[in-house]
Amino acid sequence: MSDDDFSKGTAYVRGAFVPVAKASISPLDWAFTRSDVVYDVVHVSDGAFFRLADHLDRFERSMRARRMKPTESREEIERILHRCVATSRLKDAYVAMVTLRGLPRIAGSRRPSDCENHFLAYAIAWVDIVPKEVKERGVRLWISSVPRVSDRAVDPTVKNYQWNDLTSGLMEAHDHDFDTAVLCDESIVTEGPGFNVFIVKDGKVRTSDRGSLQGITRRSVLEFCGVLGYKASIEPIPREAIEAADEIFLTSTAGGIVPVVRVNQTILGNDRPGPVFERIKDLYWRNHRESAYRTDVNYAV
Repeated sequence: MSDDDFSKGTAYVRGAFVPVAKASISPLDWAFTRSDVVYDVVHVSDGAFFRLADHLDRFERSMRARRMKPTESREEIERILHRCVATSRLKDAYVAMVTLRGLPRIAGSRRPSDCENHFLAYAIAWVDIVPKEVKERGVRLWISSVPRVSDRAVDPTVKNYQWNDLTSGLMEAHDHDFDTAVLCDESIVTEGPGFNVFIVKDGKVRTSDRGSLQGITRRSVLEFCGVLGYKASIEPIPREAIEAADEIFLTSTAGGIVPVVRVNQTILGNDRPGPVFERIKDLYWRNHRESAYRTDVNYAV
């Protein structure tokens, strides 16, 4: 790939737009040495961002929570995201916005406030949380023995790169020939690597109240349940409830709404996605065409 080939994606780093393969940060950046980062991801479908304002709102909340402030304003960040997509001419894209702690202005300082925060963004071709063929047949979900890091230690509502527990759960799932994993806070369901979890029992839809990112796709599902007449709630979900569910599905910006057909040794719905999932998924994708959720990419930037 030549130095000016943006076909695989575009990144914005230190004020410059570069091919994503050329993007880099210092190995001394606290983002690298301490995973001291906040980020958010928005997807582009058919040439439009989905719920971009909501993602920007959450990104701003995450930065405030971690006392980070890059030089770019919200308006500048939005323009940068548009240009990252437009430069690579992507119609379906995974678009990340990242604020890094940076390097201390004073050599050797251990004070986070001494660091020069900076902003990075990139757009690459659409990414799914599981391969397409797995998404079509339904996910086989492993309940991990690895506990979720406590909310008191790492706030899961601040989107961050602390994934050691999630990655350990994922490795365990793969060791057992499952597609992905869900982690529990001891005995209560939390989330998986990159997704929220919903269960359906007797027509009621529930998602976890702890150990979980307040996902934008999760929010969409809760809203659409009301439209479809399903009772939906955010509440504690005991581990045993997930194996007794009628249906389970996962939600993520990377991939949308994904059905689960097996949990450990339990087979759900004759190994097929369930009817509640199908109705919510269809409404979710139909709403990508609605102006209330859609921000057309400015390909002229």
